Amino acid sequence: MIHKITITVHQNRIAPRFDLTTEVLIILISNNLVIEEKKSIVLPRSSADELCHLLLSENINTLICGGIEEEYYQFLKWKKIDVFDSVVGNCTVAFKNWQENTLASGDILSDRIVEGKRV
Repeated sequence: MIHKITITVHQNRIAPRFDLTTEVLIILISNNLVIEEKKSIVLPRSSADELCHLLLSENINTLICGGIEEEYYQFLKWKKIDVFDSVVGNCTVAFKNWQENTLASGDILSDRIVEGKRV
């Protein structure tokens, strides 16, 4: 079985808002978690409705995104798409955490510097 993941993207980070997303990364993964294909799609404009349509037409199984309105969240869950929302940070780190089954909604994946030390 092929699993398809979509990550909303803004400058190699997760787009902060689902409804303002203009680029997505779609990753196809085979049964043994091997990446079969990666493709980036630039949308003609930001539209939550059009983005939902894209997710359904591409048969997406999992969505990783920033903030999303409850209406769209419920719609995607109803369509049996796993949604990891309110995720902040680097797209690559989010995908790696998803692969390791450690990603959760609300995760903040950004590096911070506190008193001169990276945490």
